[in-house]
Amino acid sequence: MLKSRIVIDTNVFISALRSRRGASFKLLSMLGGNAFDISVSVPLVLEYEALARRQARALGLDARTIDDILDYVCQVARRREIFFLWRPFLKDPNDDLVLELAVESESEFIITYNQRDFAGTETFGIKVFTPKEFLQKIGEIK
Repeated sequence: MLKSRIVIDTNVFISALRSRRGASFKLLSMLGGNAFDISVSVPLVLEYEALARRQARALGLDARTIDDILDYVCQVARRREIFFLWRPFLKDPNDDLVLELAVESESEFIITYNQRDFAGTETFGIKVFTPKEFLQKIGEIK
């Protein structure tokens, strides 16, 4: 059985850092396992890093811990380079970088809490799920 290929939006990444409870944390804790593959690009990792560092105090994390988490994500992820830009497609340029990565990596899903912001992704054959919906789909939660 082929693993699902996903891209995790920044809001899900930050939510997982904020609390050890909930679907976002469960999703991130499953990285590197057999349930799915995550894709990342330099722009997306830089966005993860920038937001995590800005919110470090509120997240209760220091810079070294954030670096360790990002290093692990990059280690287990499918690292992709983006060679094309067809922006703007979505309202928010930061969402476009997520969509570009999903298209380039042939991901099936974008995991986000801002589903409405990704209206139109079905044009590319990409489904947009919340972390909980995705975990239900792969049978990890009911």
